[in-house]
Amino acid sequence: MNFIAPWFLLLLPMVLAPFLLRQATPHIYSWSKMIPVDWASKIIGFLLKLLGSLIIGLLILALSQPFSDQRTVEKIGEGAQIGLVLDRSASMDDPFASAESSEKAGETKSAAASRLIIDFFNSRTNDMVGVITFSNSAMFILPLTQNKDAIKAAVNATAGNALFQTNIGAGLTSSAELFNGVADSGSRAIILVSDGAGRIDADTQQKIKDWFDRFQIGLYWIVLRQPDGISIFDENYVNDQILQYKRDDDPLPPALELYEYFKTFRSPFQAFEAEDPKSLEKAISEINLKEKKPIVYTEIIPGKNHSLILLITAFIMSLVLLILKFIEVKSFR
Repeated sequence: MNFIAPWFLLLLPMVLAPFLLRQATPHIYSWSKMIPVDWASKIIGFLLKLLGSLIIGLLILALSQPFSDQRTVEKIGEGAQIGLVLDRSASMDDPFASAESSEKAGETKSAAASRLIIDFFNSRTNDMVGVITFSNSAMFILPLTQNKDAIKAAVNATAGNALFQTNIGAGLTSSAELFNGVADSGSRAIILVSDGAGRIDADTQQKIKDWFDRFQIGLYWIVLRQPDGISIFDENYVNDQILQYKRDDDPLPPALELYEYFKTFRSPFQAFEAEDPKSLEKAISEINLKEKKPIVYTEIIPGKNHSLILLITAFIMSLVLLILKFIEVKSFR
């Protein structure tokens, strides 16, 4: 137990006042030795003094404002530890490839992604979320937390000025570091939102694969397609490109190269494509269904100030004392 104003506790000896101070009476009796001892009255008088002492003690404790320490409770719920990796390259400030299907005219990809991601996490209760952004390099925005206000502010903050490069490797390595030193709650995932691919060198690729495997992190890649951009799910085009790559020893298009690389992960991986806010919302909804697994999470229960309950108790006791005062026998007939 802690106290906000502990100096009021110096007044606690005042609880003895009802026992030390004699009660004055206007009635004077010449001699009462012949009257038998009234033990019932003595007991009632002692209890009334004790009640007065308790009232004084409760008021002093209320003035000192006692409060309990916060507690950390382990609970089991549905959710995940999620690292959110957002592309902040300049192309994210462009409208979607199919802008006419958007409910909000002229809404950029970054704005739509921020809006839908905030709705996604608002609909969930027990997630721990961290946020990383990347353009020419990665930027650490938020560690894993359950604070929804902090998550919302972090996602909104990603709508700042963008750069022209897409260093997706830096974003993924930084996202894996979110889980370093954090106890595994039972479900971990990275949600990568990007409209470009970029290339990742071989050393960084191996580092990302090792980290995702070590921390048991699943990966969801939401590709926001560029206008006239290729589809990673176009099997005919993908097969043709792979055959040409093997024949001519030329590099695959960045998006295909990244997609083929992600499929080599030992940890779970799934890709989505979005051409407009509706398809982006659908992809996020599917992730929402997949990441509702039982997890162990901690809930911080804040300390409680007990002043009010002490004041209410003292008030009720004072009313009892006042009622007893009114029914007191003043004198004998």
